Amino acid sequence: MKRIIYLSLSILALASCQKHMTDLNIDPKNPTVVPSSTLMTKAQVNLANNLASADVNVNIFRLISQYWTETTYTDESNYNFAERSIPDNWWNAWYRDVLNNLQQARIFARTDVTAVDPGVLKNDSAIIDIQQCYAFYVLLTTYGNVPYTQALDPNVTFPKYDDAKTAYYDILSRLDADIAALDPNSASWGGADVIYNGDPAAWKKFAYSLELKMGVLIADDDPARAKTVVEAAAPNVFTSNDDNASLPFLQAPPNTNPIWVSLVQSGRQDFVATTTIINIMDSLNDPRIADFFTEDGNDSYSGGVPGKSNTYSSFSHAGSAIVKPDFPGLILDYAEVELALAEGAARGFNVGGTVETHYDAAITASITYWGGSATDATTFLAQPTVNYATAGGTWQQKIGLQSYLALYNRGFEGWTAIRHLNYPSLPAPKNALSVFPQRVLYPTKEENANTGSWQTAANAIGGDNVGTKLWFDKN
Repeated sequence: MKRIIYLSLSILALASCQKHMTDLNIDPKNPTVVPSSTLMTKAQVNLANNLASADVNVNIFRLISQYWTETTYTDESNYNFAERSIPDNWWNAWYRDVLNNLQQARIFARTDVTAVDPGVLKNDSAIIDIQQCYAFYVLLTTYGNVPYTQALDPNVTFPKYDDAKTAYYDILSRLDADIAALDPNSASWGGADVIYNGDPAAWKKFAYSLELKMGVLIADDDPARAKTVVEAAAPNVFTSNDDNASLPFLQAPPNTNPIWVSLVQSGRQDFVATTTIINIMDSLNDPRIADFFTEDGNDSYSGGVPGKSNTYSSFSHAGSAIVKPDFPGLILDYAEVELALAEGAARGFNVGGTVETHYDAAITASITYWGGSATDATTFLAQPTVNYATAGGTWQQKIGLQSYLALYNRGFEGWTAIRHLNYPSLPAPKNALSVFPQRVLYPTKEENANTGSWQTAANAIGGDNVGTKLWFDKN
């Protein structure tokens, strides 16, 4: 009898195993369905990581902008994009890690969101779209023509490249629609939004500020459209550092400040300050220098020659604040907004205030963000070499120089500001492989796999070269 019972139990066990055999096809570490909230958070972390990264395999814009230069390995400081497949990696970081996650969050939110209030889903969708607009802004100002209308269609294996100017203008229209859709009286992502905690009013300010920034960038190419965009956005943008869009990295891995990961956790000594920025800050008695950099062995501040092999122990390094694991990743800030308003005023746009009031507000915002006081800002601005009325140069040079300083630690935006205002004029690196890069080359994988679209795009922008100026850069 016992043998019969044991046999029956064995048969039942076998049947049970066969019944759940399909469960073996499920990968618990790579689920096919996830909550939209996790995709939203992951996309935001990736976005902030991309901009803050000091990884020379992905983000080398601090080096191009000569905020930092390298010690032993100098390829990237000398404009070598190919050695580490940087064009491919930067492309993937935005299309795959940001845009795709945001798109999936948008799709899953349609079933995840069960709130009675229909405004919740509208807010969710608009906040997703604003961030996608930002990501496309980065891609369009990095490469020129890129996949846009077909970029997120899973059924299109080899997407076409859209005209950059057309796509840029479409982004501005999308932002208008998102602003109109946002309802401050309805909830949204809540804690899944680690930038603004699901606050629709904050995202509306961000969208207006992004429009302002995008508007001034096109002013040399299309001053009429720039004027319309800037004047419509100006009354609704950031008004203090409290409005800054930033992601709060954490004290412990894995969601730590990527600069800490590259410079502290890794134990590497790859970067020092450049003579370029140190000389500028020294000449202006800039109070931010102690926040931007450490002192060297002589209790002073010094920088290495861009593109040259520099001894780490001989020069200043990244300041103590930005190498902390929880230093926030800044995406868009009040200082940058005030600089855009200053530029708008200098161009004769009706933005309220004067060039000087916005210029002063931008510098004050930057100094206080980095830990300085309003008194420090007043003292700095009182210097004839800094004061807008007495500083030398054109308005482009005055605003360009202060943009360069205010955008320290935001290499991509620093690079964009240099291309836009052509100031400051950076010295050629020691062993530069090219002229100053006006764009990043298209990814090699696109040239090899999406050859037709790549060739059409390359021809349309004037050649897949780093020296090819993008459509908005007319000077």
